[in-house]
Amino acid sequence: MHPALGAIPHPRRVLVLGGGDGLAVREILKYPTVESVTLVDLDPAMTRLFSENPALARLNSGSLRDPRVHVTNADAFVWLENDTESFDFAIVDFPDPTNYSLGKLYTTAFYRLLGRHLSEHGAAAIQSTSPLFAKQSYWCIVRTVESAALHATPYHAYVPSFGEWGFVIASKEPYEPPASYLSGLRFLDGSTAPDLFRFPKDMLAVDVEVNRLNNQVLVQYYDSEWRRVSD
Repeated sequence: MHPALGAIPHPRRVLVLGGGDGLAVREILKYPTVESVTLVDLDPAMTRLFSENPALARLNSGSLRDPRVHVTNADAFVWLENDTESFDFAIVDFPDPTNYSLGKLYTTAFYRLLGRHLSEHGAAAIQSTSPLFAKQSYWCIVRTVESAALHATPYHAYVPSFGEWGFVIASKEPYEPPASYLSGLRFLDGSTAPDLFRFPKDMLAVDVEVNRLNNQVLVQYYDSEWRRVSD
């Protein structure tokens, strides 16, 4: 998220879709200009657990109890359809598209809704599965974002316990990297960030279809690719 959020000058209003563990919110609150964070997560048990359990609240630095944070337990797709607020930045942190209910959250219809909620210079960072183990799935998400009239900037990082993992920056304007990063980030700065946007040969783009509500091709890609990994 830092490569995207750090590129937005003076972000004030931030939206988090999913992310009920409060870990993304913890990172967002490090930005001094942020005035409000709206967290939309389907599961009230998740947000309550990470708000009230002492051990888990320590992990997210008590972010869900911060007065700048407003938690709503709702279906993100429905919430986007009904809400009219605008945000400078959004994080889309959903589970992988293992079924059609989740697959709808990776469609052109969803990303068009998301785009309506981004401010003029706004952007979003989208969790997008692994470009190494699920190459078709990853590049399907990239292409779907582009088909929703947003600029798509793919990047990846090695995540301990997950492995090589992919993300997409969806933005109203062409992405420009931050001039500098927050001080105190453990692994990211101006010298390491460019490597996130370089893809080796085994993760380069492949030809894929766009994921739409009426085809849900992403779920099919995902099921096929991850089944091969697990076999």
